[in-house]
Amino acid sequence: MSTPETRSAAAADPILVPPGDKEILSPGHDAASVTKRIAMIPEGRTPIWMFGVFAVSFSLVGLLLTAITYLVFKGTGIWGLNIPVAWGFAIINLVWWIGIGHAGTLISAILLLLNQDWRNSINRFAEAMTLFAVACAVMFPLLHTGRPWVAAYWLLPYPNTMMLWPNFRSPLMWDVFAISTYGTVSLLFWYVGLVPDLGTMRNRAKKLWLKRLYGVLCMGWRGSARHWHHYEMAYLLLAGLSTPLVLSVHSIISFDFSVSQLPGWHTTIFPPYFVAGAVFAGFAMVMLVAIPVRKLYGLEDMLTSRHLQNMAKVTLVTGLIVCYGYLCEFIYAYYSGNPYERFVVGENRPFGPYNWAWLSLVFCNFLAIQPLWFKKVRQSVVALWIISFIISIGMWLERFVIVVMSLHRDFLPSSWDRYAGTFWDWALYLGTIGFFFSLMFLFIRFVPMIPMSEIKILLPEAKVKGGSHH
Repeated sequence: MSTPETRSAAAADPILVPPGDKEILSPGHDAASVTKRIAMIPEGRTPIWMFGVFAVSFSLVGLLLTAITYLVFKGTGIWGLNIPVAWGFAIINLVWWIGIGHAGTLISAILLLLNQDWRNSINRFAEAMTLFAVACAVMFPLLHTGRPWVAAYWLLPYPNTMMLWPNFRSPLMWDVFAISTYGTVSLLFWYVGLVPDLGTMRNRAKKLWLKRLYGVLCMGWRGSARHWHHYEMAYLLLAGLSTPLVLSVHSIISFDFSVSQLPGWHTTIFPPYFVAGAVFAGFAMVMLVAIPVRKLYGLEDMLTSRHLQNMAKVTLVTGLIVCYGYLCEFIYAYYSGNPYERFVVGENRPFGPYNWAWLSLVFCNFLAIQPLWFKKVRQSVVALWIISFIISIGMWLERFVIVVMSLHRDFLPSSWDRYAGTFWDWALYLGTIGFFFSLMFLFIRFVPMIPMSEIKILLPEAKVKGGSHH
């Protein structure tokens, strides 16, 4: 299903025929057709289906606001937390949302430095997902303290009259630095890449107020050689700055667990294991959102089968790395000779009261990705969407297994207990999902979701001239 504008454009223009599996842009495009094709989405009318999406997502945002308000007045006692499960949905969802954002930085920064042209159609889409996922993630470390205004005050490192500084040995402090740095650099990277397209939208705008708005946002972009030089330099520097963040952010979040002495957490495999899992979950979410949007807006000529197949390959590779991490946990537990570690990893996970979560995680993150070895599956849009959906569930279950199954049975059997999320746990989690999709579809509606300036690099005449933007 596509909008009337895209259907009429496809009927009038033969170049909009979907390309083959090896192409990253439909043949026959020129600079004018690329601009028209992408700009018609924010310039056109809002499709009927988007009102339905907004109705669902905004209702979930209302649920989120209700859950936050009730939490602030009542405290974290409304959650299912107990002793020994002092961490629950809040930390599970923090790690899950931060992981989803990793694909955007990988696609934008690392693939740019590796000169991979296939990133050009999906990088802005993935970068926006990064920003919105980080916005959802930061709610949880603040809210799980129960009084976010107090937590924010004492976590920020600044001098004060009492000379009481935060404890820099606390992993919670490391999270503050890691997530704030990651969010700031990702926002700058996304906005700098958007400037040339905002200039194009300003030139195309017919209403004066819209022209002025785009003019302010593009910061006087004229498309001169000097502007392009400064733009490409800034974009490359931000890509180089973003690349180590892909590795550092989720590594630091994994330290929340691995620096403890708790069985199931105290292991050195966590940093690379968490990073691989983040990229794995992130690429799955990119496909989960991009495939329906690609179909609804008729963007098969720019978001081609090759893009989806390449993302499927990355998903398969990172998924296998994650599964290797699962295997390593068993090896470490038995090789260590630690009876507590052996019990948590080797007995409680596969045979304990939460074994349904562990078995489901094995199915979602290992068995479900095995069809991606076959080209026919990678070429099937429906199969990729279903697999991506299963992976997203599996990666949430992985965080549930790590957090809950390591806590609910610790060293002392006398303190063992069960844990289950209450209505308010689920309300907060589902509310952030609604918040994420609300921001995502507002972005799609009002901002060019495919970078026009970078797509034009792929045109034959641009390649003849050496791939320059201008």
